[in-house]
Amino acid sequence: MVIRSTHMLRSWYVRFFMMLLIVAIFSNVALAQETAVRVEEDWELVIATPDPDSDSPQVTCLISPHASLDSYYATFELNHQSELTFESGGLQMQIWDGEALVGDKGHPNRQVLSTTGETITWTQSVDVRDGVLTFEITKGNSTTWGTFGGQGYLKAMLPTELSSLSGYSPSISVKDSGVSYASNRVTSLTLKGVRYYDAEGKLISEDSVPKVVHSL
Repeated sequence: MVIRSTHMLRSWYVRFFMMLLIVAIFSNVALAQETAVRVEEDWELVIATPDPDSDSPQVTCLISPHASLDSYYATFELNHQSELTFESGGLQMQIWDGEALVGDKGHPNRQVLSTTGETITWTQSVDVRDGVLTFEITKGNSTTWGTFGGQGYLKAMLPTELSSLSGYSPSISVKDSGVSYASNRVTSLTLKGVRYYDAEGKLISEDSVPKVVHSL
């Protein structure tokens, strides 16, 4: 009986410790979102077999400072530019207010995907401070477009009343991103990690759990 009681007590301590750990994790995430003014998302796109003749595949990723798409958000298109008229290849950032297009920014390199097995990585960010909402693509690396982002081609700024990114959720990015055309030509699309920063530029939280949007 003593052995069994000791075992039960240890099991209770383990469960209690795990519960505290889970609460702490969720509390840290909630605190990060309440105080964060900048969020960075790291993305990875692995191409299977592209088809330049059909401009495929085509991929679109989204980032929003809100928990919905009722206000401002940005989309990032790879291997196509759908606004204002469709163009094949290249990279394009679009800014939306609900269902209304606010603006678009295109990258000067308009090559079409043509390399089998190519891996493309980039960081997309949203930032709010001093009454300005900023969307930007940085740290892009690929075979087709080389290094991209950070030069201002894929950056948009607009006025905002937001003072933090408390409404941001990576689940919105995952849910509304994907392969919009020829998904069979994409091996995987993954949100690799999310970082939260405060107004001083200090990293306050990091989510390094990969979130798979698409996989063959």
